[in-house]
Amino acid sequence: MNSSPARKPVHLAVYDTYADWETGHATAHLARAGHEIRTVGPSTDPVRSIGGLRVQPDLALDDVRPQDSSLLILPGADRWDTTDDLAPFARAARSFLDAGVPVAAICGATAGLAREGLLDDRDHTSAVSFYLAATGYAGGGRYVDADAVTDGNLITAGPTEPVAFAREIFRLLGVYEGEVLDAWYRLFHDSDPEAYAVLEKAAAQ
Repeated sequence: MNSSPARKPVHLAVYDTYADWETGHATAHLARAGHEIRTVGPSTDPVRSIGGLRVQPDLALDDVRPQDSSLLILPGADRWDTTDDLAPFARAARSFLDAGVPVAAICGATAGLAREGLLDDRDHTSAVSFYLAATGYAGGGRYVDADAVTDGNLITAGPTEPVAFAREIFRLLGVYEGEVLDAWYRLFHDSDPEAYAVLEKAAAQ
């Protein structure tokens, strides 16, 4: 596990109708590994997830700078496809990637990145290829039919793959690696009881 004392926060975007189940594995295990999770909203006004959870953002998007972050996580939300309200988060993702800071997008957030042109030249995935094609983006040739895809500092995943999404985040940030990362995935994705022993051994070291 990464135990650097100089670690910067992970920023989790939150907005009305955000899909609360898509980032839970990632944020829970990042926090347990010592990463500070800071929520970022359109403003600091409370938002409600698609599951009805009320969240008071720690920060407004305008106050977040890539150089102060180790990762920006963008969950899906109905609003990615029904309004342009979340376009500022896609523009923020561009500034993060331009600064060399990772971005992880899942479900509808991938469509937001497609509209911003961020998937045109990067390997990526989403719910299904024609979902992104409907955005009119130019990156269809880089679509990969996989549970989650990492290309450089960008992670993408579809809505049914929160565990694979978390796996790619852990790999990119060095939270879990090698056999431990594989065991974590097998435990939470496949309910593989043999993975417990690997994780317990790693925790004891």
